Amino acid sequence: MTGRRLASTISTHRLRGLVAVLPLIAALLFAPRPAAADESGVSFWLPGQFSSFAAVPGDPGWSLPVVYFHSSTEAGRGRSFPVGGRITAGLDVTADLLFLAPGYVFEAPLAGGRASLGITGLFGRVKVGVDATLTGPGGNTVTGSQSDSLTSVGDLYPVASLRWNDGNHNYLAYTMAGVPVGSYEVGRLANLGTNHWSLDAGGGYTYLDPKKGHEFSAVLGFTYNWENSDTQYQNGTSAHLDWAASQFLSEQIHVGLAGYFYYQITGDSGAGAVLGDFKSRVSGIGPQVGYFFPMGGHKAYVNLRGYYEFDARNRPEGWNVWLTLAIPLGSAKP
Repeated sequence: MTGRRLASTISTHRLRGLVAVLPLIAALLFAPRPAAADESGVSFWLPGQFSSFAAVPGDPGWSLPVVYFHSSTEAGRGRSFPVGGRITAGLDVTADLLFLAPGYVFEAPLAGGRASLGITGLFGRVKVGVDATLTGPGGNTVTGSQSDSLTSVGDLYPVASLRWNDGNHNYLAYTMAGVPVGSYEVGRLANLGTNHWSLDAGGGYTYLDPKKGHEFSAVLGFTYNWENSDTQYQNGTSAHLDWAASQFLSEQIHVGLAGYFYYQITGDSGAGAVLGDFKSRVSGIGPQVGYFFPMGGHKAYVNLRGYYEFDARNRPEGWNVWLTLAIPLGSAKP
């Protein structure tokens, strides 16, 4: 492979990874995913949103990343979680979500970098089971296992980013918000909305050597959450690190590893936080493979990666799979 051809292939890649994906693209149960801590054992941020090429500037114009996300997580009945105004024992969550994250990369430079704007929406199904509900929204005690499922839409996640390139080194600054418009109901076990605003910001780095085919990316961010007014529960501030490393086997295919660390810095608070600060953490690692291919005169990209979770505290843990397709919709130039 030639360095010029590989660099050209990679420069057309525009993938935000979200939250959606943004969004993180997000945990994933009641916001855009199931697998976090905080209220319901779920966080705004879905670990693993960012992966390879996270800081590489994209080509000017529109693009449409499409992400399918599957997650299966659980926590033993000896662990309690606040869910929808209830205190539950044990938690078993399965989610199948589809994220759509249209975005636009501006051609004119901004502060020496390339700016982009996007928004992520989601549609999917989540199924939640608990071993026992210890207390209900009205303070009544309920026993016995329960389950609930929901197929609906989730919150919206606008994002703005700025990327710089300096040879093999690439840099990223981003900010993302959580807009609580998703399906949510107090007392319901399964929700696809958080019912509170969130704001996330951070930065990242990608090392990309086109001649040797080496790539490494890491993105560090911090999330602040506002209170859920219906449950008087406020998730604490959290930090998250997504990383990925890969090697090109040809001009089109790269393989490697991806992982994440999620750690809650401050405890949960509010009248609804009856379990105390309920700080959470989780880590994940797994394989990935990516492939560039032509589409309508542009280069499209597909990536498959999976994570096995470990070292979880105050949140369910399990495994999740991401299938991402980045579709170029046309150049900004005529």
